Amino acid sequence: MTRAALACATAVLWSAFPALVSAQELAPAAASATPAATSTALSDGAWQFCTALGADKEARLACFDQWAHQQAAGLAPQPSGALVTTPPASASAWAQAGQPVRMPMPPPMDNAQAPPVIAIISPEGCRNPQYSDLSRFWELENGTDCGTFSFRGYRPISVSVVKSSSVNRQPDSSIEGHTAATPIDYRRIENRIQLSVRTKIAQGLLTQGSSTRKDSLWFGYSQQSSWQLFSGGISRPFRTTDHEPEVIYVYPTDAELPGGWRLRYSGVGLVHQSNGQSLPLSRSWNRVYLMAGMELDKRWRVQARVWQRITESSGSDDNPDIGSYIGRGELSAFWNADPDNTVGMTVRHTLKSGGRGSAKLEWLQTLGKGFAGGKSNLRLHTQLFSGYGDSLIDYNRQRTVLSVGLSLVDF
Repeated sequence: MTRAALACATAVLWSAFPALVSAQELAPAAASATPAATSTALSDGAWQFCTALGADKEARLACFDQWAHQQAAGLAPQPSGALVTTPPASASAWAQAGQPVRMPMPPPMDNAQAPPVIAIISPEGCRNPQYSDLSRFWELENGTDCGTFSFRGYRPISVSVVKSSSVNRQPDSSIEGHTAATPIDYRRIENRIQLSVRTKIAQGLLTQGSSTRKDSLWFGYSQQSSWQLFSGGISRPFRTTDHEPEVIYVYPTDAELPGGWRLRYSGVGLVHQSNGQSLPLSRSWNRVYLMAGMELDKRWRVQARVWQRITESSGSDDNPDIGSYIGRGELSAFWNADPDNTVGMTVRHTLKSGGRGSAKLEWLQTLGKGFAGGKSNLRLHTQLFSGYGDSLIDYNRQRTVLSVGLSLVDF
């Protein structure tokens, strides 16, 4: 037994009893006890004692290790009043270690109150493959929690080559003063770079009483740049760059649906999107949205969002008709064909008759293996887009765009 394990057992006893029973008083009981009764054992309720160790992480971990080892070995819980072998708390009495003391065990906890075993024995959290994609992505359960203020992927981080049916050489908007003065000789083939990260800034806001579910508040940032890498004659400029910060609240709305589907979450978000340009190329808008997601085991996941634009004054609105082109809602569906291939489709619509929108079809194929032979986050990413709003500067221009590149999906 290590010193950490001994310290764990000592802390358990001292937190439960004002004094230890002397070895002389218990010697007769120890002599008549069976080996099972005198072995080192933690009862069904012993995880409470381990939790009570507080800030002493080493002792707490050793205590849980003992408990997990006992569960794996199939040892029967000890009855109230069982003899438990433990060392005394005094550093000068280590030589007395192993003396049995009578320890009244607490009654077993109800399953609804006890923490799930997986949260103790698995440190993987949001990387744990036992959980579904949506649960790990939004950390909907205690077992998928990876803590706050750590960076995670959001949308794919990608580098790709893009070829489009047309290119917007002279962007315009429906409002006066927002049309480029002269066309620029952009090419239809360009490079696209997308960065997207997020971090959880709070959790357990409305689910403090739940032993399994966990809500969360996130901040995300996405950036997409279209770079005229192959246009050496005009010094290879960045044609446009879109910036998209957002705040997202996610609630674990768990419900069974027909056909084996399962509703996993609902949420609300606030997002700003702009291209950071000055007039006449400035484009921006703000939205508030509602969202929800469901899944069918680990094969299918479907996510939906509807949004309402936040009204701006006529003097500051760069694109008053943007909702009639990009849309007012989207529906995404992804199918995990096998562990290495995912196919997805996203459709946007204005939610009005005769409205516009877009459709995007994508295929992600895993490349290689990750660290220590695990699944790699690197994907071959092929995408076909058709419609309006491929970028903010193109919100009112219909294009068909094919892109092929490499993506990092979450990390």
